[in-house]
Amino acid sequence: MTLPSWPLGQSLSVLSQKSRTKLLSIFHSARRRQLAAVLLLCVGAMQLHAAVVRGRVTDQLGAAVANAHVQLIQHGKVVATTTSGTDGRYELTSSAKGRFALLTVVPTFRQTVSDAFYAGQLGIVDRDIVLQPQGVTQQIVVTATGTPTPDAQVSSAISTLPTTDFATRMQVLDDLRLAPGMDVVQTGQRGGATSLFIRGGNSDANKVMMDGIPAEDVGGAFDFGNISTTGLQSVEVYRGPDSVVYGSDAAAGVVSFETTRGYTARPVLNYSGDAGNFGTYRNEVTVGGTRHKLDYFGAFSRFDTSNALKMDQYHDATSVANLGYSLTGSTQARFTVRNSVSATGLPGALDFTGISNDGKQSDQDLYLGGTLENQTVSGWHNLVRYAAARKREQSKQWYAAGIPIQVTQFGYPSTNYYGLPVTIRGANGYTATGQAVMNFGGSSYPLGYDQANNRDQLQYQSDYKFTQHLAGLLGFVYEDERGVFNYPSYAEHERLERRNYAYNLALNGDIRNRLFFSLAGALVKNHLFGVEATPRLGFAWYPVRPGHGGFHGTKLRFNFSRGVQEPNLASQFGSLNVLLNQQGDQADVQQYHIAPIGAELSRSYDGGVEQSILSQKMVARVGYFHNEFGRQIEFVDAGTLGTDFGIAPSIITVINNTYGGAYLNSLDFSAQGIETELEWRVMQGLFVRGGYTYLDAKVQRSFSGDNIFPSQNPNIPGVNIGASSPLVGGRPFRRPPHTGFAALEYTYRTLSAGLSGGFASRSDDSTFLSSYSSLAGDNSLLLPNRDLDFGYAKLDANLLYQFKPRIIVFTQLDNLLGEQHMGPIGYPALPFNFRAGLKLRLGGD
Repeated sequence: MTLPSWPLGQSLSVLSQKSRTKLLSIFHSARRRQLAAVLLLCVGAMQLHAAVVRGRVTDQLGAAVANAHVQLIQHGKVVATTTSGTDGRYELTSSAKGRFALLTVVPTFRQTVSDAFYAGQLGIVDRDIVLQPQGVTQQIVVTATGTPTPDAQVSSAISTLPTTDFATRMQVLDDLRLAPGMDVVQTGQRGGATSLFIRGGNSDANKVMMDGIPAEDVGGAFDFGNISTTGLQSVEVYRGPDSVVYGSDAAAGVVSFETTRGYTARPVLNYSGDAGNFGTYRNEVTVGGTRHKLDYFGAFSRFDTSNALKMDQYHDATSVANLGYSLTGSTQARFTVRNSVSATGLPGALDFTGISNDGKQSDQDLYLGGTLENQTVSGWHNLVRYAAARKREQSKQWYAAGIPIQVTQFGYPSTNYYGLPVTIRGANGYTATGQAVMNFGGSSYPLGYDQANNRDQLQYQSDYKFTQHLAGLLGFVYEDERGVFNYPSYAEHERLERRNYAYNLALNGDIRNRLFFSLAGALVKNHLFGVEATPRLGFAWYPVRPGHGGFHGTKLRFNFSRGVQEPNLASQFGSLNVLLNQQGDQADVQQYHIAPIGAELSRSYDGGVEQSILSQKMVARVGYFHNEFGRQIEFVDAGTLGTDFGIAPSIITVINNTYGGAYLNSLDFSAQGIETELEWRVMQGLFVRGGYTYLDAKVQRSFSGDNIFPSQNPNIPGVNIGASSPLVGGRPFRRPPHTGFAALEYTYRTLSAGLSGGFASRSDDSTFLSSYSSLAGDNSLLLPNRDLDFGYAKLDANLLYQFKPRIIVFTQLDNLLGEQHMGPIGYPALPFNFRAGLKLRLGGD
């Protein structure tokens, strides 16, 4: 009989030590060689029908961890156990198939439990294990490199908001304040348009991803006020341009939302219900689990509130589904869908008028995607994803609210509708008294517009690990964008379609697990502006590795990147080049070199130091960033166009009567500053974190009419005012120079409590009430831009108590200080508000 060809030691690895010793003695007995061969064949057959799970155990810097105790868990029971070798490698075998998890225990690290995964009887599954320190927890991030990477190894500035932060929240906007370099501005109360400014960049310069699906409008605009916490597993924020990985619109930052997945062997049903003041109530139901190769999660929530203003009701219904199917242990398919239907009132700037407009804005946002990915045992990972976004917005105003008053405008009598006499006070101490226009005459009601932003995208990504210290990535993205904008009152009906491509290539690696590097580049080919290159270079170096001791763990990092942003729908159709060509004025186009509207560009340098303190129980971070935002698009009024370019008066008249002006790539501004952050696990159950950001943003160039002919309030002589846009040398609007946050989380047995605060200083802005917006017909309702918006300190608190094993009661208290000015001037914020309710859990493991 011929002996098996595989090594004896490998064949015997599934047996106990006692059995191996006995079998070896039989094998070395000449008279029983045939019996040993038969037994070895049986063992080999057992192994061929076993699920094999293997990988490496490393610390957060990728260094191998030897003697790690790794257990393979199935249905809550240990089915296999091993320890990692000197190179950190481990291998576990089970004759069963199904869903497993890995439990890893090392005395000097936090106990680690992996996400559940599927393994078949003939499958080989690669699962690397990254151990976390016992102090402040490190996170696995994706936005920096496009592949899961411990944040300790990346050079970029990234913040991760875990699902525990959403336990009592119903929207994500307040949690977005709890990160450095972030400023959240909500115009009004619940449901009001909410913008995010990252490190001084424009609010439409952020790439927003929903399970890998681009979620922003064509041109980058995104309203964070309608994002419910329902079904969210985590939120990851990348601060800085990252157009290498994400293409157009990632000019200032990236916000990535991830949906929860099912993980329990038995179905689990969760219900949460609460109510509060201002007619607020919310209900949420989720269900999730696994069955064989399938994992599933579904959720639905409905939130309603009347807010604190008349005609400002808001509601949102969110539906979520996440389905995963393991074709094999190394190949998975996943389908996700998120649908939000919301509507809110449009009372307007009540501090300016004293009367609410009767309007309504409705939004329907649908994001769906399908992903197929494969991880081979040789370290080669491939991903194909189809992503689709369908976004619609409708705005209606039912009648002309306000006091009808006949005035003379442009030499003709007209009946406009004005608010009550008010006194407007800015945070800078200036005041103005008068009556502001609410609605102009001559329009037929109901008055409104509707728009749609649709996107289909196909993405391919392939990454390969050449060695444990070097990996490469290449990718390709094709997208078809379609936009529609209808404004019947102005006979405006616009449509566009853009077919865009992007190619990216990256090398990521390390030298001796101390120096980590990322070299990447991309070519973005946009249907409108052509080809733009976006390079990125990053380094992170540990002169002192993390470990036990007072100051063990010092990280120095540097990052350079370039971003690109595509124009939105309005600027494409309202660009000066398009308007002149429509009038047949090619002569002015050529004489003044008026190019088509082009890409907005950004360039960023940032670096910093991260220091671990007290054996990583505390982490302090300090960083500096310098951003340049060039070729930004701005609106230039018709009068300024005639003055600057000398365009024929007849054409200027047509432009003025149709659009009032045109869009140009004529704005440049810079934004530099310092970010600080501290995280401290004071003791078991008590965690504290906080941060502060200083921002120095300055307008460097602008062709707007405000800069050519700055406005002045006759009651405030000698002070130039940008009525619609910031003046050169001033700050961009709504970007406070000082922002900060603080949060405290405490857990003791069945009690959990939290206190958090977001802080902002005064910022520049405008009342936007120039001459024709005032009953007096002058600029008497304009106030100086500097420090016009109020600073604020928004404090929130929450409390959870586990009354029964499956019953939790909770409360959420928002705006404890009752701040009234947390948004743009004129829009009162939601005062102190609270909700209280309970959570029920049925089923599960």
